[in-house]
Amino acid sequence: MKADTYKGIRTTVMPPCVMGTDSMFERFSRSYYLGRLYVTPTTADHARMEQTQHERINEAVYATGDGIERLDTPLVMKLESGHFPVLGDDTIPTNTLAVPEAMLEGTRIRNPPALRAVFLARRERAEQLLQFGDGNPFRGVSGRVGGSET
Repeated sequence: MKADTYKGIRTTVMPPCVMGTDSMFERFSRSYYLGRLYVTPTTADHARMEQTQHERINEAVYATGDGIERLDTPLVMKLESGHFPVLGDDTIPTNTLAVPEAMLEGTRIRNPPALRAVFLARRERAEQLLQFGDGNPFRGVSGRVGGSET
């Protein structure tokens, strides 16, 4: 990640592909990256993905490079029309997004696990969405995206 200045405003230039040669997520728009993950149901309260991948994505997308930063901040993803926080979990297989069963009911996924397009919110968009922490599906999940630990 590289900081740059454009017309006096500090901007962050993100790599075209997040996670290097894995190319798990590619730049899609000013607000999102696009990737493909195997989507599967879980009985957990929140969506989860493999811990090491979660940390690597968090570092590449949400870290600011200022001081010591948390890498356990929830990632904010979008599957079809719904946004939700994603936590890291060592029990989830690599390249898999485990989504609560209730959230899958509103999707077109009928025979999981299914390889699906998933959007990853960029840092600024994720911060916006996490501000709504009192509303479902962000209830019980909070966190500042990026930034140093205090």
